Amino acid sequence: MSKISTVILVHGAWADGSSWCKVIPLLLAKGLSVTAVQLPLTTLADDAATVRRAVALMQGPVLLVGHSYGGVVITEAGVDPKVAGLVYIAAFAPKAGESGGSLLASVPPSPMASEFQPDAEGFVKLSRVGFLSHFASDLPDAEKVPLYTAQAPTSVKALGGTVSAPAWKAKPSWYLLATEDHAIPPVLQRTMAGAIDARTVEVASGHLAMLSHPHEVVALILRAAGND
Repeated sequence: MSKISTVILVHGAWADGSSWCKVIPLLLAKGLSVTAVQLPLTTLADDAATVRRAVALMQGPVLLVGHSYGGVVITEAGVDPKVAGLVYIAAFAPKAGESGGSLLASVPPSPMASEFQPDAEGFVKLSRVGFLSHFASDLPDAEKVPLYTAQAPTSVKALGGTVSAPAWKAKPSWYLLATEDHAIPPVLQRTMAGAIDARTVEVASGHLAMLSHPHEVVALILRAAGND
C-alpha cells in the first residue's frame, strides 16, 4: 500500500476530539495532515455521517483511526472509496449486524459495566468511579479528573447502533490491543482483532491508550500509513 498522508481521528463515547491531544502533535511532526472529528454521539448514523463529511473534504487516500466506540463509527463510515485503511485503538470492530453494546454483551461484564448512569432522555454518563478507576485507569489524577468533568453524554442509540457493511472486509486494518483495559475486555479485543485479520500490537495500557501511551499509538498509525 502506498503512503497515506491524511489521518482522521475518531473519538469514542464519553469523549471528544481533544482525547487525541497527545497524538496530534506527534503526527503533525511527521508531516501528516490530521483532523480530529467531533461526534454528536446521538446515533451511529449521525456519527458516521460526521466522519463521511470529514472524508469528503480531504484529497487523496485517508486513514481512519477509531478509539473505543469510534471503532464502530469507522467500520460503518470506512466504506468510502477515499478510505485506504482502518486503525482500531482499543476499539470495537463489529461484524454486520453488531453494535458496541452487543459486543460488550457477548463477554463477561468489564469492571466499568456497573458504572453506567442513564438519564430520562436515553443518554448515558459514567459515574466518577467508573470514569476515574476504569475508563481512565492509568492516567494521573491531574489528567483524568478534567476528562471526567467534561465527559460527553452518549446516547444508548449510538451504543446500540448496528453496522451495515463493515469496511474492514475490503480495507486493511490494524489494531492496538490494550491489555490492561477495564472498559472493553482484552479478551474481546483479541477476538475482534482476529476476526477482522488486523495487524495487531499489544500494549500494557488502560482504555485511553492514546493518552497514556501516545507514542505507541502513533507508531501504529505511522505503520498503517506507510510512514514508519
